Amino acid sequence: MGKIKLLDELTIQKIAAGEIIERPASVVKELVENSLDANALNITVEIADGGKSYIRVTDDGDGLLDEDLDIAFKRHSTSKIFNIDDLFNIVTFGFRGEALASISTVSKVEVLTKTKDSISGIQAFVEEGNILVKKPIGCPKGTTIIVRNLFYNVPVRKKFLKSDKIEGSHIDDILYKLALGNSDKSFKYVKDNKVIFKTSKNDLGSNVYTLLGKDFYDNLIKIEYATNNNFNIHGYISNNTFYRGNRKHQYLYVNKRYVNNKDVSNFIEEKYKSLIPINRFPIFIIFIDIKPSLVDVNVHPTKQEVKFINQQEILDALDCAISKVLTQNLYIQKVTFNKEKDEDKKNSLPLLFETSLSDKKQQKSNIYNHWNDDRNEVIKENISFNELEFYSNEHDEVECKTKEITFDNEVDSIIENKKKDIFLENIKVLGVLFSTYILMEDSEANKLLIMDQHAAHERVMYEKYKNEYESESIAIQTLLTPEVLELTSAEVEFVKDNLDILKKLGFIVEEFGQKSIIIRGVPILFGKPQIKNFFLELIDSLKSNINSSYEVKMDKIMKIACTKAIKSGDKITNIEIESLIEQLRNAKNPYTCPHGRPTIIEISKKDIEKEFKRIM
Repeated sequence: MGKIKLLDELTIQKIAAGEIIERPASVVKELVENSLDANALNITVEIADGGKSYIRVTDDGDGLLDEDLDIAFKRHSTSKIFNIDDLFNIVTFGFRGEALASISTVSKVEVLTKTKDSISGIQAFVEEGNILVKKPIGCPKGTTIIVRNLFYNVPVRKKFLKSDKIEGSHIDDILYKLALGNSDKSFKYVKDNKVIFKTSKNDLGSNVYTLLGKDFYDNLIKIEYATNNNFNIHGYISNNTFYRGNRKHQYLYVNKRYVNNKDVSNFIEEKYKSLIPINRFPIFIIFIDIKPSLVDVNVHPTKQEVKFINQQEILDALDCAISKVLTQNLYIQKVTFNKEKDEDKKNSLPLLFETSLSDKKQQKSNIYNHWNDDRNEVIKENISFNELEFYSNEHDEVECKTKEITFDNEVDSIIENKKKDIFLENIKVLGVLFSTYILMEDSEANKLLIMDQHAAHERVMYEKYKNEYESESIAIQTLLTPEVLELTSAEVEFVKDNLDILKKLGFIVEEFGQKSIIIRGVPILFGKPQIKNFFLELIDSLKSNINSSYEVKMDKIMKIACTKAIKSGDKITNIEIESLIEQLRNAKNPYTCPHGRPTIIEISKKDIEKEFKRIM
């Protein structure tokens, strides 16, 4: 007798349901996405016991007709696609026609629905994928689906559910992402009879404030990029003082669908290298509105992974949208003893420039009016480049444009000059603490500035070396006594294959026997480092990053800059201190070292006086 048997239909349905409905959060996601596809403007989600015993999703969408309800809970029944060609032009959240069938197979479902033109609504009870009872009922336009006793008939799956708190937190995560991605809809979320959040139909910024809080809203920078009709990009990125220890607050939406795309996420994180500390992650909320035919969402069961046909074009646009606004919105790290007040951030150095005015002339006038002959005057408004238009010149590879506001080069130049004028200007060096920290007083801004001499020198050397690398003008010094390194045969082959990269980094290397190489030249900027250990680290790091030339050069530049920078504990003269301050002042990003640590922190006079109880 053979071992292979056909499973009965009920077993097949439960297996399929298990693939789609993993936990209560899966149910909530599918039902809310159905509401969005039904053109709902107001959506309410209620759960109890982490969604295990009760889930209710109510919307004011299109509702279901009687004949639609009869087949809505059958597998592969959907109103969103009709043939295979439609898979290449998906404009809805759902399209496979499996969600309702899967939910009804592993739970007890009640449906209340009414269309705009129907005289009465319909109430139906569904179990094991079959409608048991269906009758007319009075109800408002839209659909309410109640899911009870999830996995009541699949005890193995129910056993693997976590605690009510954990399952509830997964639902929290799903609903925050859905509400954040659909700011044109109103969401209400009730958990165990307690309202968790309620949003109104509003703009994205207000939605961020409501869902994520004031700290998020205050530390985000607006970005926008408009192309032809293929795609547009808009959203927010965090500044250099706001980051997290994980990626949980990285939100990427494609046509309002929350998705994961490692290439996009990694690219954005690369923009923050040397701006935020290592092992910390930037925050972003980015929307990519793209032609459905240019993106494939049918690559994963949860539909959270997508593939772009024009991915490099999108990465180039992100580069354009992020680079300039990020580097022009940098802060000195601020230390406060008490909770930060609303005005504290606005008085932080350097000044940021932010505006939402749509009238170009009025905007320019306001900017000019804020700048008077006293170049160190503190501007109270928080003005930024959030909606600045960028146009390519003959050296740019990508044209950057946004829709709303245009600044001419004159205003752009004044802004940049103003920023340079106010940074570390008119400061008085007080001394050096612990042979590491340079203390400076800014009497006009009433601040104490503390500079880390090692971090500051790292930044200076990093930028100098980076500029030489990018212009392919690294000065190389020939060693009087070349260094011979013994390597494995595999390492020798790797070095031979990457001699050009090593030369671009400023190292002249040749093969020297079967298992040895000889280093004849090093970058003159750094003198002669401890070559053996350093070079072994260099090739090890190159091996892991060789697929990305950008990552290679960033990583190596950081390592070399750190190797030769002034160390903590090194005693430096007053002339060297003044030279370091001047060089840091002229750096493109003087606020962090290449590893993302702050070069300078500030403590306000107000905070010091509070600690001494001079003011309350």
